[in-house]
Amino acid sequence: MLQSIADAPQKLTTFPRCVTLRHLKTVTLRELHAKTGKLVREASRHGQILVTDNGRTIAKIVPETEAAAVPYFGRRKTSAGFSRLDESGKTGRGTDITQFISEDREDRV
Repeated sequence: MLQSIADAPQKLTTFPRCVTLRHLKTVTLRELHAKTGKLVREASRHGQILVTDNGRTIAKIVPETEAAAVPYFGRRKTSAGFSRLDESGKTGRGTDITQFISEDREDRV
């Protein structure tokens, strides 16, 4: 005859099954460091992964639900104060960083 969980004697080391947490995966910080790419791809396929350090959860890897149509910096609005400063010409235009990168690469060849 089977006993129900409520009627069965409980041991301190025995935990009842928790179906809601069965899908969660936990990895250590060391594992994350060693297998970052694999774990990120796994999170995108299977769901959230918790990262622990000395048994304490310190981070979550959560899959992206849907890609943003426009990147953050593309949809960001400049403040009125910065717009006025930029229009005044006092911000300077600087040098395109690609020029420096190209020169550096040419020096290596």
